[in-house]
Amino acid sequence: MASNGHQGDDESIDEGETPTKQPRSDREMPGCFRNEPDNEAASPAGRATSPRQTSNSTARLRSDSVKKTRPPFPWFGMDIGGTLVKLVYFEPKDITAEEEQEEVENLKSIRRYLTSNIAYGKTGIRDVHLELQDLTLCGRKGNLHFIRFPTHDLPAFLQMARSKHFSSLHTTLCATGGGAYKFEADFRTMADLQLHKLDELDCLIRGVLYIDSVVSSGPSECYYFENPTDPERCIQKPYTLENPYPLLLVNIGSGVSILAVYSETNYKRVTGTSLGGGTFLGLCCLLTGCSSFEEALAMASEGESTKVDKLVRDIYGGDYERFGLPGWAVASSFGNMVSKEKRETVSKEDLARATLVSITNNIGSITRMCALNENIERVVFVGNFLRVNTLSMKLLAYAMDYWSKGQLKALFLQHEGYFGAVGALLELLHPS
Repeated sequence: MASNGHQGDDESIDEGETPTKQPRSDREMPGCFRNEPDNEAASPAGRATSPRQTSNSTARLRSDSVKKTRPPFPWFGMDIGGTLVKLVYFEPKDITAEEEQEEVENLKSIRRYLTSNIAYGKTGIRDVHLELQDLTLCGRKGNLHFIRFPTHDLPAFLQMARSKHFSSLHTTLCATGGGAYKFEADFRTMADLQLHKLDELDCLIRGVLYIDSVVSSGPSECYYFENPTDPERCIQKPYTLENPYPLLLVNIGSGVSILAVYSETNYKRVTGTSLGGGTFLGLCCLLTGCSSFEEALAMASEGESTKVDKLVRDIYGGDYERFGLPGWAVASSFGNMVSKEKRETVSKEDLARATLVSITNNIGSITRMCALNENIERVVFVGNFLRVNTLSMKLLAYAMDYWSKGQLKALFLQHEGYFGAVGALLELLHPS
């Protein structure tokens, strides 16, 4: 039994409800100097070395070491999913006059193109509200940009890479996701680029932990919904992921993977489901004729799923008291559609809402069972299914809270579907 999508949400899909991005403080990438040699330099015999001289010398050696080990610009990380390609780009802001003079025109052109636009072609989008400013990566200060476009438009991206002569600057790209394997030959033949393929779950974990660490001194990357069972008092609240382990990480993309994370290096994939964001969009396209995720969500926000689903009260006339099932719980998703009369009364908006509720409830149900089996009380939901999808987030928060009697807390992250790409970028800068 599951929530019917009418309890605990406010009917609106408001991207502004996600905490807004604020300028972040400087943070160095963890482990950037992990492989450096001992930097203690011996002083000339018979001469004392002041602490300041030693400090300056050590700093210079550390800086020289980083320069030798960090890759040349541009710095990218890619996550090529079944529905969306996610790209993160580090824009250096501390370029010296000497570097500016030596910088080749191809590199300048790429930087100008990516940072001066918020849209690329008809479908590429730079999520400006997610930009991380004044970030320090391997000794360089700059801004981290987050860009997405549909996977079916990957050929246009490769053509752009060829036209910008990207291969003259970079011959290898760090990429993760299934598309890193599926489209490897296309990168080589269409853009003269080699892909360094990375495991998507490794990158996901690494990206989540890193992004949470660099925004810990500012507004929280992580948040939850307080009072999710009460629509009148349901508000969004920040949450600090201190001592995060163990946690259940639920990645909702085209499909769903559920990971039990016990430390940065100790985790396992517990299970998953093929019913994810791709299922929602695919069914909505069939049932309503919509053509985009945003259109499907807009329709769902206007619909009423209880006209499509069969509820407990439709079967029992009220609550199923013996097992504590409320009358408003869904007994059968799309169960009312066996009736010709009811099929004729539902709208496309109702069908979209019922589809969203069915997919979300299924994810919530599987997640709750995994949490119980793994004895984990903290659940973090990520993935692009949650982008501009406050409706599903509140449904998940409500379901976790209600069915666990307050024992499970559903947590969400601002950068939703970009963590795999961030993990790929970190692998470029500091291979594990």
